[in-house]
Formats: sequence, C-alpha cells, structure tokens
Amino acid sequence: MTSTDALIHGLSADLAPVRRRSVRRELAAVVGLAAAELALILMAGAMRPDMGSVILSPFMAWKIGGLALLAGVSGAVAIRSFAPPAASRRDLMFAFALAVLVMAAGVFVTSAAESGEPLLERLSPARGLRCAVAIVVLSLPLMSLLALLMRRAAPVHPKRSALATGLAAATCGALVFTVCCPANDPLYIVVWYSAGIAAVAATARWLLPRRFRL
Repeated sequence: MTSTDALIHGLSADLAPVRRRSVRRELAAVVGLAAAELALILMAGAMRPDMGSVILSPFMAWKIGGLALLAGVSGAVAIRSFAPPAASRRDLMFAFALAVLVMAAGVFVTSAAESGEPLLERLSPARGLRCAVAIVVLSLPLMSLLALLMRRAAPVHPKRSALATGLAAATCGALVFTVCCPANDPLYIVVWYSAGIAAVAATARWLLPRRFRL
C-alpha cells in the first residue's frame, strides 16, 4: 500500500455512512411541517369565522391558489438547488416571475367598492404589520427545516440556495396564514404578504450562507 493509499484509508476509516438524499422525503417533510402548523391554527380556533362562506369566492381562489402555486414551485426550486448540478439562477428567476404574475392577477378579483376606498384605509397599516409579522413567525420553523436539508446537501451556490430557501419557507408560511387572515382586499394582500415574504427571504439570504464559509 502506497503512502497516498494509506493516507486516504486513514482519513476515511472512521467515517460513518451517509444517508442518500431523497427529494420526495424532503418535500414530504416540508409539507408535513406546514400541515402541522395548519393543524395547530385550527385546533386553536384561529380560523377566520366566515371561511365557509368565502372559500369558493374568486378572491380566496386567487389568494389560496396563488400562494399554493408559489409555495410548490419555490419549494421545488429550493430543494433542487441543494443538488450540485442544479441551475438555481434560472429556477429562481422563474419563481420570481411567477410571483409577479400571481400578484398582478389580483387586479381581476378586486371589486369596484374596494378600488374606490382611500389608499390608507385599504392598506390598514396597523393590521397589515401584524399580518406580516405572523407570516414571518410561521415561516421560521419551515426555514429552519429547509436550512437543515440545505446543510446536509451540497449546494454549489449557497447564496442562491439560501434565497430560494427563504422564498419557499415564506410562501409556505403565508399559505398557512391564509386560513386566519380576515383581509379580503388584493392590494392589502400584495403589500403586506410581500413584506412578510421579503423579510424572510432577505433574512435567509443573509444568514444561511454564513454556515458554508470556509
């Protein structure tokens, strides 16, 4: 045995086997955690009281359907970016473009009565800030889980993966929050949900890559 072989053998002798990644298992873990948060909200009785009457309205279809689409796409982008050959830049651009399209679609579910109200009344800053904070709080456990999955993988571009992780966690958190959010104005949703999602994505982008520095 050569000295190089001996060195390699010495370095690898005590290594434990690594469990192979499973995208399905990772996605299931994220969905399971989001479902657990939803269950806790329902058990606490925090669901909006008129959910039964508004669930089939065009507004709720846009609100829940759009966020579900964004959460699914951004979650897939994040987990895909953890693998070395992933083209995360293109996937991220697609996710952000989709977010813009979903927000723009809110114009088609805005009623004439809502559009005629004063801007400050439509935005309702005090309530909007509470909604944004709630989205951040719901997103933190999901961001922690995705950060753990990212840490166990081998992302070639950790900054892009971190941004995708924040976007995925935030959109999942926002989707869970829709069951208790009483707001019906699309402008309110676009502004304050975007604020909460942007805060989580920015935090993930700033915080997570630090763990990959040599």
